[in-house]
Amino acid sequence: MALLSILRYPDPCLNKIAKPIASVDARIVQLVADMLETMYEAKGIGLAATQVDVHERLIVIDVSEERDQPLVLINPQLVWTSPATHINEEGCLSVPGIYDGVERFDAVHVQAQDARGVLRTIEADELLAVCIQHEMDHLMGKVFVEYLSPLKRNRIKKKMLKVQREDAL
Repeated sequence: MALLSILRYPDPCLNKIAKPIASVDARIVQLVADMLETMYEAKGIGLAATQVDVHERLIVIDVSEERDQPLVLINPQLVWTSPATHINEEGCLSVPGIYDGVERFDAVHVQAQDARGVLRTIEADELLAVCIQHEMDHLMGKVFVEYLSPLKRNRIKKKMLKVQREDAL
């Protein structure tokens, strides 16, 4: 396994739309393992392949307290969303240190292949539902800050660019 580099907002690669995965082969199995290791190391609860500059429809998630219940979603598709929504405080491994409210569906059903290529339907609510929606946005080239006002988004962009310049010194 290997730790992967996580892209930082406003990297334009974060806005690329991910392509479907044709088959779950050894390369995808390795990518899943590397993404899980990267997510756990970064203390995240979800990671989309887009965030590690792989533009394929793959998400890894683990919202368990013990960090021992990884969920792999390959080619995920929302098949149902609840009529109710609420605003959740969200953060992102690609926008470290930034948290803000984003409106999400209370519950979702998502159909996806697992790490063995088996098609499953996952019924999610609470934190898992929020995480799935957040990570699926990444696959569509959307970062959570894009839900915020242009003023907030611009402030975050400036802050992230400043941090990147300081890190480069």
